[in-house]
Formats: sequence, C-alpha cells, structure tokens
Amino acid sequence: MRAMVLDRQGRPPVLRDVARPEPGPGDVLVRVGACGVCRTDLHVVDGDLPEPALPLILGHEIVGVVEEVGAEAAGVAVGDRVGVPWLAWTCRECRFCRSGRENLCERARFTGYTRDGGYAEYAAADVRYCFPVPKSFDDAEAAPLLCAGLIGFRSYRMAGAARRLGMYGFGAAAHILCQLAVAEGREVYAFTRPGDEEGQAFARSLGAAWAGGSDRRAPEPLDAAIVFAPVGALLPVALEGVDRGGRVVCAGIHMSDITSFPYRFLWEERSVVSVANLTREDGIGFMEAIGRVPLRTHVERHPLAEAADALDRLREGHVTGAAVLVP
Repeated sequence: MRAMVLDRQGRPPVLRDVARPEPGPGDVLVRVGACGVCRTDLHVVDGDLPEPALPLILGHEIVGVVEEVGAEAAGVAVGDRVGVPWLAWTCRECRFCRSGRENLCERARFTGYTRDGGYAEYAAADVRYCFPVPKSFDDAEAAPLLCAGLIGFRSYRMAGAARRLGMYGFGAAAHILCQLAVAEGREVYAFTRPGDEEGQAFARSLGAAWAGGSDRRAPEPLDAAIVFAPVGALLPVALEGVDRGGRVVCAGIHMSDITSFPYRFLWEERSVVSVANLTREDGIGFMEAIGRVPLRTHVERHPLAEAADALDRLREGHVTGAAVLVP
C-alpha cells in the first residue's frame, strides 16, 4: 500500500510503498477514506513530541471502512464505517484505567505517534477505540471530528456551563466547537492571530458573537476560555480576560513556555486546567451531541502525496477549517 512515512523528526514525511498492516486479535483493518491533518502531527514532525515510533505513518483523524475483523474484536463488522482517534490503546490495568481515567493510562499508545496512523491506504486499529461516524458527514468532512472535534469536546465540557466562552486560536477544533456552543445557546468570542480578518470573518459566519485578534480584549468578561493555539503567551491573556471564578482550559498536547504573569490574573478563584487525550465516553458523547445540531466541518482536501504541503499550510496558518488527506 502507499503511505506517507516519517523517517526522522525535523524532516517531512515521504511517499512509500509499504506492507499493508496485519490486524491483531483485538483489531480491525480499516481501508482509509480520509485522514485529517492535525497540529499534533506537526508537533511529531517538528520534534515537539519526543520518541515517536520511527519509521512512522502519521495521522490520527482516520475515517474508513472495516475490511478485516480480528478474532477477538467485537461490536463491528466488515463494511462498517468507523473513525479512529488519537488514543489508540490502553492497558485496562493501571490505576488510571481502573478509576475511569483511561485518557491518563500509564502505558497508552497513540495513533500516528507510537502506532502507525492513517496517512496511508490502510490502518489497523484497536476496536475499542473505533467510533461510529454520523452518516451526515462524508469521509473527508468527518475526519476532523476524530481529534479536533473530540479533544475540542473534552475541552468544551471542562469549560463548564460558561455562557460567554472565549476561544483562542480559531482552527479545526474551534470552528467545530463554535457551532456546537452557539447551538446550545452560548456566546462565543473568537480570538485569531492579530490582523487575520479572514479568520475573524469565518468565526462570525459560524455564529461567533465577536471576533478579533488575540491582542484585543473581549467586549465582555468571559465565563471561561479555551486556548487551542499552542502559544504559552496566550494563557495569561486568557486569564486576564475571564471574570472572577472563571476557568481557562489548555486544549493542546504541546504548548510553548507560559510567560510569567501577576498573581492578580489568577486571584478571585480563577483556575487553569489542561486536557489530555480522550476517553471512549468522550467519543460517544460527542457523536451524540453533533447528531443533535446542524454542524458542518469546513475542509480542504489534499491527495495523500501532498501531506507535506498540507502540513506546511497548517504550520503557516493558511488553512481555514481543517486540512484532510484523501487516499
């Protein structure tokens, strides 16, 4: 099969012919219909995330059709369409798994990082972490749901019942969660790169009550904010923008160093929390939630061989919505 393979961090993935994966007893083999290009893929390529399983097939927003089912894999059948997310495998034995916090599993494996992913024509996946995909989305439209949507949804839930919700960085995740938040009656305040008028207009088109550069303050104090951009300097900005008792959620797996800030930004019971990975409950809850609202993803499609170009476009901030590879 054809696959985009990362041989060394700091270099782009290259197109190769490789052996088709063999599913294990608890796995399914998925013929990939589409795979999203996520900022986490950039972190793997650029070396922000250490020790990937090289040589590696990137990609953890996979949508495709089951072609083989392992002897111990239950709940799916050949021909089913499934989505495969970042969290690829958990041990079910450590204290985190036993306490319902599988997202913090001590021995977790991750799609497109410690296990081959979906920048390929086929991928093998643990059936426990394969989710049904709503029929209202085609493969490319559904791909961003598997990380931008799922991690965004976990971040959204951790923001609590905020009526005024800020989103710092308006990319793949924010453009999905903005629609859900608006449908649920919340006010969204979108913060983009300063001067990004196109991104701000995009946010307003999706229902944001206000959109501006991250160098500006929202016109109203926020009840909570989610920092999607991997920019540590934005955390104090977000903290300063939330009202007393407000919460700032850091949604990324990697962030540049957080700049120092005065204690008064944190005082009056403001809080900061990070989000790690996802749980199967997140996946089920998110797919149910988007089935209740008229949500659409905005994607730009790329052939598999253009994965490096799509990653560059994402790095440079030229993607509106999400980039997706279509084998």
